[in-house]
Formats: sequence, C-alpha cells, structure tokens
Amino acid sequence: MRWTLKSKPSEDTVKHLAQALNVEDFVATLLVQRGIETFEDAKRFFRPSLDDLHDPYLMKDMEKAVERIENAIENQENILVFGDYDVDGTTAVSLVSSYLRSYYPNVATYIPDRYDEGYGISFKGIDFADDNGFSLIIALDCGIKSIDHVAYAKERNIDFIICDHHRPGKNLPEAVAVLDPKRDDCTYPYDELCGCGIGFKLIQALGQNREETIEDLFPYLDLVAAAIAADIVPMTGENRVLAYFGLQVINSEPRPGIKALIHQVKKQTLDITDVVYIIAPRINAAGRIKHGNHAVELLTEFDFEQAQQFASEIEKYNSDRKELDKQITKEALSQIENNKEKERFTSVVFQEDWHKGVIGIVASRLIETYYRPTLVFTKSGDKYAASARSVKGFDVYNALEACAEHLEQFGGHMYAAGMTLKEENYQLFKDAFEKEVEKTIHPDMLTPEISVDAEINFTDITPKLTRILKQFEPFGPQNMTPVFLTKNVKDTGYGKPMGQEDEHLKLFVKQNNSEGIAAIGFGLGKKLETTKNGQPFEMVYSIDENEWKGNVSLQLRLRDIK
Repeated sequence: MRWTLKSKPSEDTVKHLAQALNVEDFVATLLVQRGIETFEDAKRFFRPSLDDLHDPYLMKDMEKAVERIENAIENQENILVFGDYDVDGTTAVSLVSSYLRSYYPNVATYIPDRYDEGYGISFKGIDFADDNGFSLIIALDCGIKSIDHVAYAKERNIDFIICDHHRPGKNLPEAVAVLDPKRDDCTYPYDELCGCGIGFKLIQALGQNREETIEDLFPYLDLVAAAIAADIVPMTGENRVLAYFGLQVINSEPRPGIKALIHQVKKQTLDITDVVYIIAPRINAAGRIKHGNHAVELLTEFDFEQAQQFASEIEKYNSDRKELDKQITKEALSQIENNKEKERFTSVVFQEDWHKGVIGIVASRLIETYYRPTLVFTKSGDKYAASARSVKGFDVYNALEACAEHLEQFGGHMYAAGMTLKEENYQLFKDAFEKEVEKTIHPDMLTPEISVDAEINFTDITPKLTRILKQFEPFGPQNMTPVFLTKNVKDTGYGKPMGQEDEHLKLFVKQNNSEGIAAIGFGLGKKLETTKNGQPFEMVYSIDENEWKGNVSLQLRLRDIK
C-alpha cells in the first residue's frame, strides 16, 4: 500500500472559507480538497436541495422524447421499457415503467437474458416487441452504440428512445431521441448521471408536462439512490442531491421491494455504504444467477407479502452468487500462477464454464491480489465474453479501444467494461492488451494507493468533528470518506484477530495520553504483529460509528498500519 498525503490547498482559500463558515481551518481544508471553495458551494454541499436539480429540458433531445411518449399515449400504442440486467438497468426500468403505469396501462418491461442475449439492446428483444405489437421502445442504461439494432427496429416500424450514460461512439443510433449527457453536442450542465438518473430526468420532464412537482416524484428516489451507489458514479452535483433524498426514502418509506430486502437488517438508519453492500448485491444477484426480470418484479411489486416472497428467492440467488464467485476466484488465481503470469501488467484469464453472471465480481477480486487491469473471460454461445475492471487512475476503456481490431464489440467506463471476441482472437487480444497497458500505465498505478486527507492527533477527534463529518455524507467517488493519518499510536494490549480465519483485526488504541479508542481493520488480521508489545506504529483510518444493540459508539475504521 502507498500512503499519499493530499497536497494542501491554497491557504487564502482555506482561511476565507473557514471564516465564512465559522469552522476550523482543518475542516475548511477537507472541504476545499473536495472542490468546495465558497459559502454557496458549502451551502449546496451541506444542505442538498431538490431545487438544485437542473431543468430536464436542458438535455439534448428531451423535448423529442417527451413528445414521442405523449403521442404514444394519445394513440394508445404499446410501450416497451427495455434495460440492462444490472442494478442500474433494472432500477431504471422499474422507475420508468412504474411511473408510466401510474397513468397509462399499455406498458411492459423487458430485460435481456445475460446468457442468451448478452449486454444491451438485443435483436431478440426487438423481435419480442414486433411480435407483441410494441411500436415504441424506451431503452435505459444501454443503446448508445446500438446503431444496427435501432435500424433493425426501424424496418419493423418500431421507434426507439435511448436513455444512456455510457460514452457514445463516432455515430449515434437513428433513434427518435438519444438522451445522453456524454454526447458531444449535449450541453446539459451535469454529465455524471447513471442510467437510472437519466430515467429520472425523463420522468421529471414528463411530470412537468402533467404539472407535477419534484415532490410528486420523491417516492422514486429510493431506486435512483440504489443505482447511484451500485454504479459508483461521482457523488457530486445532481448525484449527491438524488442520493441524499433517495436515502431519506429508503429510511422512511421505501417501496415494498426495497423494504423486503432490508427487512432483516438490524441497523436503524442505512447509509450509502449499506446500500452498496446490502441492497445492490441482492438486486444484482437476480440478473447474475437467474434473470433480471426477477429484480424488476421485486422493485415494482406493491404488495409487501408478495415482495417478501420475491426477496427470499433473491436472497437464495445471492447466496449462490457468493459461492460461485469464491470458487471461480480460486480457479482464476491458480490459472495466473500456473501460467507464470504473476509479474505481468495485466491479468487476463479464461475458462469456458465460468458463470458469466459473476465474472465482473471475480475481476474485482483478482485486483485485490494482483493490483492491475483485469479481464475475466468465459464462453458465451460461440464467442468469448469478458468483464473488465481497472485500477485507480487507469482508463481501461481507452486500452480496449486501442485493441478494438481484435474485439467484436465493447462498451463501458473508465473503470469497468464488457466485451466479446471470437475464439481465434483471444490470444491476439490478450497479447495486444498486455502491450497496450505496459505502454500506457504509470508504474505507481500498479500499487494500491490510500489517499490521506490529513495528519491528525487523536485529541483532534472531538464530538463536533464527528458531527461535521457525518454531514459530508453520502460518500462516493470525488467525495470519499475522509481518511486520516495518526503517528505514534500504541495498542493498549487488547489487540486480537477476528473472523473465521483470523482475517480481521480488532484494536483498542491510544496516542500519548489520549483516551483509548476502539479500532477495527477488515482484512488486516496479518498486521497484528505490528501492534504487539506496546510498540508504536502509524495508522491510516476513517472515523466511524459502531452500532450494537441500539448503542452507538465511536470507532476507527482502519485502512492500513505500519
């Protein structure tokens, strides 16, 4: 692990902000590091408001999209809401379909089969629309590169509205409307929305036509918050506002499907981390193990008992998913070792019987061992399909683009992507990808980095600081949980390993004459030796709370010690 202390921002900016907010320079520094430099910035940060959401009609093609939907309703057309099988896609489909059904009945949903159809818009889905009399398809979280599919639909008199957030190719599909803030010709003020976020802007625009206010759309924000958390988009601008209010819905009046998923959770109030680790994997498990339709059924069900039944089925899928990813990770690590590929710049592995639904998770697991851009391939029909994951700072999408001659198709983001190729091109691609990464990656990127906000002493950790840091939530990319460095720390003798295989570490730490503080480090069990015999050490950590049987106490979440 590399510990990197963030550079200190301009002293004048910090002083000015500290005076404007009446806070310590230390807190002002944390804010400036997050791009918050003025009183107005801070007001928007600490007091998110639905008034800060942009007018949806600022998005290119929004008027065309709304007009086409209103015409479909007027003419009693059948509308098919189509989306990807992951959390972002299934929440987006659930959101748009349930909103439209609230005042128009001729609406159905379609999630492609991960194994039979693969990612994105499929010819099979368009044939389903044609066979069943659908004349309009609203595609969510996919479609920005589906030029051939949209043309195929057009031949069958089926119109498309595309709502996507992935990077477009050189040409756009000839859809009625293409809603994507990443379009070069789109001047929408915020381009980091997830697919469900684009779906929300669409229903916001439809709602304005029906004289609905943003408050009328409040109940849909639990879905948007789940998508923002799962898709790991920046927690800035509109995403922060939508996640902030979405968490309020999750904690007060979630839809029956989400209520059923969190029914067994003992925590009083869920934060964004709970959404990432409790809600998102369960929604995802349906599409990974069975079919994404199960997630949409759960999220659009309004009878709680029925939702509980759906949730218990999804719980089983999630257990199966855990077993599979554990087993496949083990096999993939063995493959890297057996092929003598431990020293490469990339990890590219393949086995034809690996479950396609978990290869993305396995890619993330491999990065935990070999920190480098990683692709996990399996067989899908007569092609090889892969999920890619990247390391901090390295754009895997650009690397794939450089090797595109060997690929059938690919798409995604800087840190996560998917692709397919022909069997005979696998080794050619693997070699080309290794060369491209070796050529373009900075050596520092191959060592995991902990970015440290500031060095502090335990005496700086006051109830006031803890209260202020709570208001930094929700956390996510570009607004990560603040991480602190403290030196000359000693364990008071209560240090011990935890977990089934002693993989975690529990400490009770002091610095000089400070009061003792409980600390827990997940995955740091092997570091126990560093803390023994009263020897001093340094630690990086975030300030956390431990909730146990209704009691809340201060706890430090260890990131690393040395």
